[in-house]
Amino acid sequence: MRVVFMGTPDFAVPTLTKLYEAGHDVAAVFTQPDKPKGRGYKLTPPPVKVLALQHGTTVYQPVSLKKEPEMWDVLRQIAPDCIVVAAYGKILPKEVLDIPKFHCVNVHGSLLPKYRGAAPIQWSVLNGDEVTGITTMLMGEGLDTGDILMQSSTPIGENETAAELFDRLAQMGAELLVQTLDKLEKGELTPIKQDESLATYAQMLSKDMCMLDFNKPVREVHKKICGLSDWPCAVTMLNGKRLKVYRSEIVSSKCGDVPAGTVTDTGRFCVKCADGVLRFTEVQAEGSKRMKAEDYLRGNPIENGTVLGAQ
Repeated sequence: MRVVFMGTPDFAVPTLTKLYEAGHDVAAVFTQPDKPKGRGYKLTPPPVKVLALQHGTTVYQPVSLKKEPEMWDVLRQIAPDCIVVAAYGKILPKEVLDIPKFHCVNVHGSLLPKYRGAAPIQWSVLNGDEVTGITTMLMGEGLDTGDILMQSSTPIGENETAAELFDRLAQMGAELLVQTLDKLEKGELTPIKQDESLATYAQMLSKDMCMLDFNKPVREVHKKICGLSDWPCAVTMLNGKRLKVYRSEIVSSKCGDVPAGTVTDTGRFCVKCADGVLRFTEVQAEGSKRMKAEDYLRGNPIENGTVLGAQ
């Protein structure tokens, strides 16, 4: 199948890789413009661009497909059978959606109609869901409202972080997309309309969400740590300084009669929550690097009864 691929971040890379491996004719790749990164603000290409150039594929980086109609003419000249979209980060106007014979197919990181929007993977973890998955869908003009083509589900590990789930779903999405194109070309798929009554929205994450509240139930605190890892990352305060918490595990559903946020085991970095005890397993102090909690404690012993949190 002659394909135009649209995607930008790491999540999209496995899908583009699979398109090459499956023998599809990737006629062009559209991705977001290079952005300044790092201390020197050096212009850095998106991961998808790097992969496309390695394969000798022509890359286009419009600021906005809606405001650059000349890109519509480019796409018409390419005449793709299908436009595949995975985490592109740009809205596709109707003029683009109408171009390919087999429509525009999107790879989305949730079991739609649940978690439409920008951060479906993170919110599935934050909300403590036990199952999530990948959906391939026909793109419409609304936000993730198009008809469902195929879905694949997977359990979420109790201690699995959003970053880990992100990587797993990226691989699952690549596999499902190739299956979807094969069945779509053979006429073996019947699109299914989404049930609007079940639709939920996964808003973008922000740094305002980061501070931990140990007065909350222990599983809620744990899932917040898992869901915000690796970005924007859960945070607490220790002796007046910020401490990032990347990973944790629930160690007990019982806790003593001490204030929430109290470190109950200074050797294992256990912290009391409303209804149980949580153990930090990976942290990062201000001005330091990310490390295992036991390594942090060796160089930064904590006194018994220390209370964490924004005092």
